[in-house]
Amino acid sequence: MQDDQNQYTAWIGRTETMTDLLAPSQAQAAGAMFDLDGGELEGGHPLPPLWQWFYFLARAPQASLSGDGHPARGGFLPPIPYPRRMFAGGRLTFHQPLTVGEPAQREGVIRQVTLKSGRSGPLAFVTVGYQYTQGGKLCIEEEQDIVYREPGDAVPAPVEVVLPAPQPGVRRHVVTPDTRLLFRFSALTFNAHRIHYDREYARIEEGYPGLVVHGPLLAMQLLAFATEATGAPVSGFEFRSERPMFDLADYALEARAIGNTVELAAIGPDGQVAQRATATLATRTG
Repeated sequence: MQDDQNQYTAWIGRTETMTDLLAPSQAQAAGAMFDLDGGELEGGHPLPPLWQWFYFLARAPQASLSGDGHPARGGFLPPIPYPRRMFAGGRLTFHQPLTVGEPAQREGVIRQVTLKSGRSGPLAFVTVGYQYTQGGKLCIEEEQDIVYREPGDAVPAPVEVVLPAPQPGVRRHVVTPDTRLLFRFSALTFNAHRIHYDREYARIEEGYPGLVVHGPLLAMQLLAFATEATGAPVSGFEFRSERPMFDLADYALEARAIGNTVELAAIGPDGQVAQRATATLATRTG
């Protein structure tokens, strides 16, 4: 494993620069997906936090896609051979919103590559740092954690339980998974990974009991719930995926405000947390 670690160390420090016009049409399509007012997403308006994920998309040629829908490995990200890949978590600082309809730049750098051995076999962790700038100003700083692993045992369907009533101070919102939403989210993020829209592939080839809800989609839902629950903008956000969420039954979003932070969780129908997150509220001035 040490030899493999040395092989991928060469990727640390590798950089990538992408420019995007932040076209209003993409933001408005995302707004329609989330049932939001498209008038707030025209040129000159602020892009909602995390919606930079709808832009700066790697446009891999169709011929380069593997059987699971992922692009061929290599290039900016290291060519780790483990077939399962997951956007496992991230940390973000929002300095100021990106503006819809104006060009912006994303600078990426590979910060760390670590190989480990887990209960399900070998794992590889890649940490990527991004800075988003617009008009010469730093708008967003982000770190993404990407995990690669070997195929594991089939994942059983969650056994539904009745969630206990929320604790005092906890707000809860129940979400009904929608295959149309998963498909549209895949389309808007140019994500061809078949576990999100091809039920037969997800079940037979990757051993999942249903379609997998995107980790970034859960993060967006949690952050939107935090701003809805508090009515305050956010200056920071971090999240960590703990287990997959499926489209088989309703799941719950929970939010608890503690001072200037909001503790968040996406809870599956079996009562297990699929993703945890913390939002930091912006300090109001004036």
